[in-house]
Amino acid sequence: MEGDVKVTIDYEKLDADAKWDGLKGYLTNTDIPVEEVYTAYHNLWHVEKAFRIAKSKIEIRPMFHFTRRRIEAHVCICFVALKVYKELERLLKLSSINMSVDKVLALAQTIVTIQLTLPQNKTTISKTMLMKRHQRIAPLFSEDFWVTR
Repeated sequence: MEGDVKVTIDYEKLDADAKWDGLKGYLTNTDIPVEEVYTAYHNLWHVEKAFRIAKSKIEIRPMFHFTRRRIEAHVCICFVALKVYKELERLLKLSSINMSVDKVLALAQTIVTIQLTLPQNKTTISKTMLMKRHQRIAPLFSEDFWVTR
């Protein structure tokens, strides 16, 4: 810009525009009821979150495969991993364990399980060592937790 510049605010237009603040509109070419359109768009964040998880935490990309079979297998494995992630998220919520999946996984990596095989009768004994810091996720390690809910 060169020379003197004069900036003005049209307060009438500002006030006219303000009446639309906080409103959201949807334009669609479907015949489904308005409530269903609203619900579908309201729940769109679930789909967006799933793709963010798939791209970042599960690392669906980059892919260095060249055959269709390997690409499909890679994507299939990634979506199975996403399903496991989402199921753990559901179980955490259902069990009132108020932690994110990422925090639970990070904490679970610090848990040690010791296995001993007795030399005489070859019996194997396993003991999971839960420390005080693991108490919030301790229910995940009980035998009845993973029973179908």
